[in-house]
Amino acid sequence: MASTDITAAAEWTALARHARELQAGGVHLRELFSVDPGRVGRLALTAGDLVIDCSRHLVTAETVELLLALADRAGVSERIAATMAGDPVNATEGRPALHTALRAGPGASVVVGDVDVTTAVSAELNRMAGFARAVLSGERRGATGRPIRTVVNLGIGGSYLGLAMAHEALAAFRRPGVECRFVSNVDPADLATVLDDGLDPAETLFVVVSKSFGTPETLANARAARAWLSAALGPDAADHHFAAATANAAAATEFGVRAGDVFRVWDWVGGRYSLGSAAGLSLMLAIGEERFGEMLAGMRAVDEHLVQQPPVANAPVLMGLLGVWYRNFWGLQSRAVVPYSHRLRSFGSWLQQVVMESNGKRVRLDGNPVGCDTGEVVWGGTGTDSQHSFHQFLHQGTTVVPADFIVFARPDVDTAHLPEAGRQHESLVANCFAQAAALAFGMPSDDPHRELPGNRPSTVIMAPELTPSVLGQLVALYEHEVLVQGALWGINSFDQFGVEHGKTLADAITGDLSEGSSRSASEHDPATESLIAHYHRLRATND
Repeated sequence: MASTDITAAAEWTALARHARELQAGGVHLRELFSVDPGRVGRLALTAGDLVIDCSRHLVTAETVELLLALADRAGVSERIAATMAGDPVNATEGRPALHTALRAGPGASVVVGDVDVTTAVSAELNRMAGFARAVLSGERRGATGRPIRTVVNLGIGGSYLGLAMAHEALAAFRRPGVECRFVSNVDPADLATVLDDGLDPAETLFVVVSKSFGTPETLANARAARAWLSAALGPDAADHHFAAATANAAAATEFGVRAGDVFRVWDWVGGRYSLGSAAGLSLMLAIGEERFGEMLAGMRAVDEHLVQQPPVANAPVLMGLLGVWYRNFWGLQSRAVVPYSHRLRSFGSWLQQVVMESNGKRVRLDGNPVGCDTGEVVWGGTGTDSQHSFHQFLHQGTTVVPADFIVFARPDVDTAHLPEAGRQHESLVANCFAQAAALAFGMPSDDPHRELPGNRPSTVIMAPELTPSVLGQLVALYEHEVLVQGALWGINSFDQFGVEHGKTLADAITGDLSEGSSRSASEHDPATESLIAHYHRLRATND
């Protein structure tokens, strides 16, 4: 799929001129609200159960019109349609990016080549559900005949971040009897922390999540876990305690996972978009098939919004365009994401990968350099903790950072028994609203130390409560925002060759770090050679 330099378009030039005019005129949100009474009604959109209030952004009606014209010129709607239809939008790898097919639902049809992939998706979801039912009911047992009490997910990146985030977010919906834990880091301390915390090998199931079944960090942890099981139960028993989610079934069975316990992840599912696939098996084991299905339905609701709503009323489109507005026309490099929800404390880590791995690209689809900055730095924390951490920087710092605030009208369902839960939640919501207001409108003062300049943009995303469906909606909302931005910049949001090259270098260096290595098999740059030599000297000193 070819692309042209969008910065050469007349629409880009018009938007740049408009941005300069606003900046030269000292545009302020206080004034924008004062002269435009219908602003909130026009810029607060609804997608599924989500209310996305974009009224506190540095835009006028003309700005939005110019942004939509730019999106039209870039073919954003066409790229969305191509992605949803299963076209090979991941052009560098010749693949579709069809994570939306994972949640397309009954009666849907997505044909890739001559194959309707939704049939296979439905079959695999049914296999996952059957496996989850067997484990949760105690029908599926370990080698000694005892039921599974602990599931340990072994994965990294997209095989970990979304799962761990969703597991924390949906704590109120976890099924009793089976506890899930997550290991991602190749640092042995990560695995040791989990294994040494009272795990019984006879009651533990490991789920290895790796699309290639070749991810070095994941396989290192899987081998260590297998050795731990074998030491306790014997080598023949270990096979009863592994399942896998992968596109490479042969490698999984060669490792020792029984064929019936290998669940398929298709090559058209990117790791960071794989939460709704078999990669989510551990989450299904935690919350059960019904709740997992509710999460998929929530994703589907926002997928349908993306396809059905015109750009002017399309929440992912508007959010994506606002990101481009700040990145390319205001020179703002980062965004803070602050959920006012303890259960969403890992949401920012998941979003970092979705945004920064997807759109951290320097060439367009045609291989030519982009003519503008792409991507953004995503960071943040949870409210109200973040208010006592970095909000001072947001309010009075010299760097403007757009912010996303996520909040829920009702507290988590499992906190109702606390006598002050309702009052505490009201305080939480009040703090969220107050931060958005203070950032936007500031606080004039004769004392320069106390003055808050305001004019700091933010989005407030609100939903009734944090449920599996609402979590799915949030996930899909941000996935599609990334798609919109990648389409406008003309880049491939679905490959990650920088990550792959790092893995290749690590593989080469690993061999040279082995005890007794002469380091003659590999050649490295002088700085790396020096580090390897220092490493060997330090290891020898400790020995």
